[in-house]
Amino acid sequence: MPGGFLVVLILALLVLYVIAKTAVVVPQQSAYVVERLGKYSATLDAGFHILLPFVDTIRYKHSLKEMAVDIPEQVCITRDNVQVSVDGVLYLKVLNPERASYGIHDYHFALSQLAQTTLRSEIGKIELDRTFEERTNINIQVVNELDKASEPWGVKVLRYEIKNITPPKDVLNAMEKQMRAEREKRALILTSEGARDAAINQAEGEKQQVIKASEAKKQQQINEAEGAAAAILAIAQATSEGLRKVAESIRVPGGEEAVQLRVAEQYISKFGELAKSTNTLVLPASVSDVGSMIALAMNAVRQSSRSNPSKT
Repeated sequence: MPGGFLVVLILALLVLYVIAKTAVVVPQQSAYVVERLGKYSATLDAGFHILLPFVDTIRYKHSLKEMAVDIPEQVCITRDNVQVSVDGVLYLKVLNPERASYGIHDYHFALSQLAQTTLRSEIGKIELDRTFEERTNINIQVVNELDKASEPWGVKVLRYEIKNITPPKDVLNAMEKQMRAEREKRALILTSEGARDAAINQAEGEKQQVIKASEAKKQQQINEAEGAAAAILAIAQATSEGLRKVAESIRVPGGEEAVQLRVAEQYISKFGELAKSTNTLVLPASVSDVGSMIALAMNAVRQSSRSNPSKT
């Protein structure tokens, strides 16, 4: 019996071993490639699977997740013969596990090498000053080239990102000096442009001030002239109205005598003012004849009334 128990125990262990080898649980976002007697048989997706004992073998295990592959730093020569150190990160994903297993021995290594060679080629097409601003285009070109090569391998290259572009120290120092000079130049230009704009604005302000002042003076003179003209017209109208009233007054009874009295008063008043203003007077011979002067004035009034009957 001890010998029989030992055999049963060995058979039980053998059954457990076979079950452990044939029962396979594939994790999510994974794919196992199964070979049967050395030939491709199937690709196992996520879930539980049973293999044929001693016939089926899991040969390759692939992750279907997006993977990031570090591209080591390498020295590239730009179009203007400057050596720069460039590294990056490659993002890829397995789309066909069968082709990824049998299309190439190691697609990670192959894509890494191809990314380096393609990057050197792209960097060699441009000058150093453009390498930093052309990073996006370089990434796109590297992805395009890698995607063409990796399609038969069942691998999709999603994107490539340059991490660092490092020129030599002397070139860095020269670039830093150039950048500082450009900034100082820009600062001087901006300062001069600001001074120029300020001078233009000040001159424009002075010009506008002069124009406004001249326009104000012009308007002042116009207003004063209009005021003077209006005053002259008003005086003329008032004088005309006064004369018309005087002429009407002459026609009424006693009007002529009143006019004679008024003329005599003004004559005497003006003569008195003239005597006060100076000590020496030169008088005509008829100045003492007040009656003749009044008669002469009244004659002038009558002639004026006859020559302008409509106004009276």
